[in-house]
Amino acid sequence: MSPVMQPKPIFALLLRCCLMLCVSFLIGGGNAAANDFLSDDAYANGETAQVADPIEPVNRAIFTLNDKFYIWVLDPVATGYSKVLPADIRGCIGNFFYNLGEPVRSVNCLLQGRFRDSGLVLSRFALNTICGVFGLADTAAHEFAIPPISATLGETLATWGIGDGFYVVAPLLGPSTVRDLTGTVVDSLAMASYYPWSDDELSPYTLTGVNTVNRTSLHLGEYDQLKSLSFDPYIAFRNGYFQMRSKTRNHSQTK
Repeated sequence: MSPVMQPKPIFALLLRCCLMLCVSFLIGGGNAAANDFLSDDAYANGETAQVADPIEPVNRAIFTLNDKFYIWVLDPVATGYSKVLPADIRGCIGNFFYNLGEPVRSVNCLLQGRFRDSGLVLSRFALNTICGVFGLADTAAHEFAIPPISATLGETLATWGIGDGFYVVAPLLGPSTVRDLTGTVVDSLAMASYYPWSDDELSPYTLTGVNTVNRTSLHLGEYDQLKSLSFDPYIAFRNGYFQMRSKTRNHSQTK
């Protein structure tokens, strides 16, 4: 008798997504350092002021837990990892994982009415998969002048007129809003559904962990530098999140 296929437990799928979403926290920390949100202008950011933070005590507690996790676990592991692999190879690994998310970005562009961007993202996926050896090289950007284009379900929901809700700090994931966190979870579920290792129970966790450590290794020191310059790291990261979001959702350069 052939074995009957059982549906994957939902908690396992959600756990997988949580691991994948750690990348968002790292990206936020890394890119935040590039933004000058320690200036007075940053604190006067209009978008920041418009998003409420009614559960700030809870958010601050989770922010502290995330901070300890980064300092005690992620940063030491990523530091050791960076000493083993050269930066070029780590960059290729980062390109590979980024390329896997291009189909979902293309769909989000389509849902936002950005038809040209949707086509460009699909072109990037095809070029990098075929000419870039399964996405290890960003051939689309370097040889065909097609830069990465961002698009998330959170942005799609915003385009449809759905509000942020309120500001949240998710365990391991970092700064977000109710709307954007929902979009990130759905995007991650969509990506996980077509990953080549989706049928294996162990590989997704292992590879997601590698992806997380790899991304952290490419931004070592930025998180600590940001914290050392911040009078209140919680406020600095909250403002940084909204500034980074505004920057990534400004698509004027791709038009």
